[in-house]
Amino acid sequence: MTESFAVRALRRTPVVAAALAVVALAGCADMAGIGSHATLRDATTLGITADPARANVPSLDSQWWQAFGDSQLNALVDQAVAGNPNLQVARARLVRAQASADIAGAALLPKVGADLNLNRQKFNSNYIYPAPLGGSTQNIGLLQLGASWELDFFGKNRSALDTALGGANAAAADADAARVLLASNVARSYFQWARLNEQVEVAKRTLAQRDETFKLVRDRVSAGLDTRLELRQSEGGLPEARQQIEALNEQIALQQHALDALVGQPNVSASLKPPVLAGVKPMALQANIPADLLGRRADIAAARWRVEAATSDVANAKTQFYPNVNLTAFAGFQSLGFGKLLKSGSEQWGVGPAIHLPIFEGGRLRANLRGKSADLDVAIESYNATVLDAVRDAADQVSSAQSITRQQTEQRAAQTAAEGAYDIAVQRYRAGLGNYLNVLTAETAVLAQRRLAVDLAARALDTQVGLARALGGGWQPPATATASAPTAATQN
Repeated sequence: MTESFAVRALRRTPVVAAALAVVALAGCADMAGIGSHATLRDATTLGITADPARANVPSLDSQWWQAFGDSQLNALVDQAVAGNPNLQVARARLVRAQASADIAGAALLPKVGADLNLNRQKFNSNYIYPAPLGGSTQNIGLLQLGASWELDFFGKNRSALDTALGGANAAAADADAARVLLASNVARSYFQWARLNEQVEVAKRTLAQRDETFKLVRDRVSAGLDTRLELRQSEGGLPEARQQIEALNEQIALQQHALDALVGQPNVSASLKPPVLAGVKPMALQANIPADLLGRRADIAAARWRVEAATSDVANAKTQFYPNVNLTAFAGFQSLGFGKLLKSGSEQWGVGPAIHLPIFEGGRLRANLRGKSADLDVAIESYNATVLDAVRDAADQVSSAQSITRQQTEQRAAQTAAEGAYDIAVQRYRAGLGNYLNVLTAETAVLAQRRLAVDLAARALDTQVGLARALGGGWQPPATATASAPTAATQN
């Protein structure tokens, strides 16, 4: 059976010999003394080793905010996820990173292209072309199919692909982390809005209470039972209460603007019913840090993938010291005159390896490797910082949640006592058995406790949101990344 010209070319080309030469030349690479010095922190060094109590902490639902039972909040979070510009930026970066991974993956595959050139050319008679070609004008045709394939002997293209995949996985985790952060910020702003609404109600009750007291003092002054000093003291509390209401209304407007910006829809809050804290159900969260915290947070996963990408980038920098081998081939037709282009005798072909070996680069390759190793150290220490911050964040939220529960118990007792003392002070004043200073003192204590009750209720909800975010916000790594992603708690 007759062999094709491509098969004959491959048989005649010393590809095997070239490959052996490449392996021999690879021994010239000098990378001594260059490497990463940072070390990844794991769960054990962070004090969150597994124990039965922590191992049973359930995972959050990815839409954890629905547990608060507020339909307005659910709609706001959904709108924010769909329209927030910052989240769209994170998604666009993910698409860009995935495209970069596709580009890197294409380097592992052969490249095939076709060329068709039809030119009319005047040949120089005073150059290398003899007569009758020299001095004539000819039609030149070229129809050719070309192929090239970089033989990835030392893993340069594979490491470049791993770097790009690590970046794409990090971008995906960043987008998920942005979504969790956005949802928590919307919930926190919503509850802050509710807190201010509650504070306005307290301020309004304060204004009504002071107005009632002012009328009482005015009547006593008219009856000669009090002096104008008590009247002026009582009168001064009215504008103060009105000023507090106005200041709170300003804060409400600013909070609504912030919520509109998070949702990505100006004036969306103006169409909503102002939320109240009493209408929000507390979200049940187990108040301890799970042993698998490092695998529950998207920001930690993103930092870990950046370590993987930087590790692959170091491997790619090392392959720059080795020879680069390309196998190229072409086959087609070329002729003088378009009519002869596809006729017998116009065939041409070629095949063979191309090898490039860096011999003297002026220290560029070693400097590049040092830079990539430094980038790896940066990625590792950034990961460590992210992990430490995550553990601190979770511990802070747990401590705050437990403390707020105890504070609310004490505050309710203090408010009950303050309201009882105020009632007694007012009764004694009406009976002429006490002075107005006692009423003011008792009233101040009651108002302070009412404001504190609102603040603690809002803080309790805010801490629940913070704890949900600190524990990962229900994030789970995608199945495509889970198979290849190393576990931060077991890698070093």
